Amino acid sequence: MVEAENHGLHWYALKVFYNKVFAVEEELTADGTECYVPVEETVVERGGQRRKVRRPVINSLMFFRAAEERAVAVQRQLTDRAILYTRHCDDGRRRPYAIPAREMNVFMLVASSGETGLEYFGDEDRKFAEGQRVRVTDGPFRGAEGSIQRIHGDRRLLVSIRGICAVATTYIPKAFLEEIN
Repeated sequence: MVEAENHGLHWYALKVFYNKVFAVEEELTADGTECYVPVEETVVERGGQRRKVRRPVINSLMFFRAAEERAVAVQRQLTDRAILYTRHCDDGRRRPYAIPAREMNVFMLVASSGETGLEYFGDEDRKFAEGQRVRVTDGPFRGAEGSIQRIHGDRRLLVSIRGICAVATTYIPKAFLEEIN
């Protein structure tokens, strides 16, 4: 990941319209663009047959890794189907929001863990207040960093990509946490 960022590649987020996340993912992947969609696999029974189905865990959200010029081209290519998350610059222009590699890596670690009981939040679900910053030292989320938040009465680790989304883990024992200064 660090090597990729040295070559100008960053992660960017897209808000996709009309539940077409997988179609957009397929289109970008066909162009050679690396994509990541936080999904869970569920078993669906139709007509007496059971099969696994991928389902996005945060509606309409996907990520792709590219150079900034490619991110702008993707926005133009998908104008009627998706919006690229952007940021305001000092010169008043809007530029694609490059997600810091560390934030994206930790988010993917937790979101792809396969653990049950994870809770996901999109950008409109809540404002991500900062709590005590911690690092997980053991268990399935080892290496993840985030803040401790009280959600539904439980203390949970919240891993967020600032302004875009967050995922909250299940309960993590205090013995598996170390404070980050």
